[in-house]
Amino acid sequence: MTQSIVFDPLLPWQVIYALGALALAALALALWRGLAGWPLRALALAALAAALTGPALQSEDRAAQSDIVLALIDQTTSQGLGARGEQTAAALANLRAEVAALGNTELREVPFTDAAGDEGSLAMAALKAALAREPQSRIAGAVILSDGIIHDADRAPAMPAPLHLLQTGRTADWDRRLIIKDAPAFGILGEELRITLRIDDEGTPPAGTPSTADITIAVDTDAPATFTVPVGEDLELPLVLPHAGMNVLELSLPAQAGELTARNNSALVQINGVRDRLRVLLVSGQPHTGERVWRNLLKSDPSVDLVHFTILRPPEKQDETPTEELALIAFPTRELFVEKIKDFDLIIFDRFSVQGLLPMEYLDNIVQYVRGGGTVLVSAGPEYGMVDSLWRSPLAEILPAEPTSRVIEQGFVPALTPLGLRHPVTAGLAASSKTWGRWFRMIEVRPISGQVVMSGPNDAPLLVLDRVGQGRIAVLASDHVWLWGRGFEGGGPQLDLLRRLAYWMLKEPELEEEALTTTATDLALTVRRSTVLETPPPPLVITAPNGDAVELNMTKQAEGRYSAEFTAPEAGLYRLAQGDLARVVAVGISIPREYAQVVASPAALAPAIAATKGGIARIEDGPIDLRHVGEGRTAAGRGWLGITPRGAYVTQGIRIAPLLPPWAWLLIAASLMLAAWLWEGRRKA
Repeated sequence: MTQSIVFDPLLPWQVIYALGALALAALALALWRGLAGWPLRALALAALAAALTGPALQSEDRAAQSDIVLALIDQTTSQGLGARGEQTAAALANLRAEVAALGNTELREVPFTDAAGDEGSLAMAALKAALAREPQSRIAGAVILSDGIIHDADRAPAMPAPLHLLQTGRTADWDRRLIIKDAPAFGILGEELRITLRIDDEGTPPAGTPSTADITIAVDTDAPATFTVPVGEDLELPLVLPHAGMNVLELSLPAQAGELTARNNSALVQINGVRDRLRVLLVSGQPHTGERVWRNLLKSDPSVDLVHFTILRPPEKQDETPTEELALIAFPTRELFVEKIKDFDLIIFDRFSVQGLLPMEYLDNIVQYVRGGGTVLVSAGPEYGMVDSLWRSPLAEILPAEPTSRVIEQGFVPALTPLGLRHPVTAGLAASSKTWGRWFRMIEVRPISGQVVMSGPNDAPLLVLDRVGQGRIAVLASDHVWLWGRGFEGGGPQLDLLRRLAYWMLKEPELEEEALTTTATDLALTVRRSTVLETPPPPLVITAPNGDAVELNMTKQAEGRYSAEFTAPEAGLYRLAQGDLARVVAVGISIPREYAQVVASPAALAPAIAATKGGIARIEDGPIDLRHVGEGRTAAGRGWLGITPRGAYVTQGIRIAPLLPPWAWLLIAASLMLAAWLWEGRRKA
């Protein structure tokens, strides 16, 4: 039972205050005049004030409520290292016993796990949610059972009571980790880029641990290389990307004796290889209507540097213009075809015939350029079957199609061969093939190597692709592709065809005939297989980071297109193999946030704990005592932690009774005033 005085005024408080001021003025006047009854007058005025304010006695029945202690239990990945799980269980059992011994105190257990999206340990978010579920007036304290590796410590909520940390882990813990400090998202092919990395030791390594580390580096499926590097220093790794598209680098360290985990001893870096600018040499020979097709196509692409060599006058044509009046300068054929030929990514011969324009040794140099990895495209016209054809030059060693010298001049609609329906250069064109316009000329050729992906009248080869050594070569046996660009009879996919053809020759990964491509979303992996073979591919073998392998049969999606879905059991580098094809793919986060730092430390939580005058205790030092401390006092000491009793209650009933009725107060006031008058009259007598 709790009692207190409350008031129920008869008049507004402002009026009562004004009347009180007048009463005080009258009392002061009585004192100034020396009236003997001023004390009785003061009591009378007080009785009048009581009559106006209506004092009453309030009796309140209260039910005391227990205090609440929050226990936030870290169940994130880093808590699974070493004996931290057992430490947490023992500390929680001790905390339960201590709370029970205090009496009138409840323990609320709030476990939290890894946050979604690799956000790590969000203890403060769990604490904020727990505080929102409980009355603030009952919160006597909060204890976090964790290794202290918290990733949202800067977002600690306002605490009405002390916050403590019971820290797992051991003072002897240590760990070696690999840190990728800086890695570019993309790199220019042929140019050196640098990756900045560091190998750090957390904690104190045991005596005898080497101060250097052997780091193994592998790019895609290439053989790995191992280097010995110092620990604790920033290192720059120079790298030249081997191919366009995604390049996956795997960097790893051997596990050291006694370190907490080897999970952060490896890292994956994905760098997209791009070409700075494509350097193309276009050699135009016999003038024709579609001469500018290739030039317009290549000039429309801002990533292409084009050198265009056009023959305006064949050598046999007589020209009597005096030499001093000629405006043209000599074309630098030696510079282009000998000194700088390797600088070009693609050479295109458009209706070109030899005619003594290029020395044979220059053409032989082009053959060596292709064998060494270069690319040549021949867009053929009638001259391809003549005596001065490229076929009758050293280039015949690598050309995949032999001309018969017959020129077919009739209307025909280009068609995709069965192989062309599967080949990445032409497979994407099949959907619109029924609306293609006609061409009216092609050169009859016999394929002697390579792949025929398009055909003309009577299935005559129209587009032949081939690989020579490390390079590629193609022959388009018609000079009428420009009709598609002009929209004749509805036109056709001129731009798409020529662009895909050019990029296949430039070895773009997505246009390879036999290829494995992957798409990874979190731990979900989609694998696609492109093939020009008629038979289905063999099972796909996926090898996980731990060495476990699984076989998957791929589902046919279209001609030459297969796919399979796979859910990875863990993040890391997965190796894919199918027949002669091999590929690596990074799935998930290379080093999850929970493994970025694994040695237990209270540093992240220390500011939030200090703000509430809480404490930090290591579980390995033994059980702790839980004590009551006054509000605002230090709530931690050696071997003990404190909570603040809140004295919360629930009001069950209220009774209010006036001290006296108003008429009684008036009677008292009148009696006192009369007594004062009689006393003063007696004194005067």
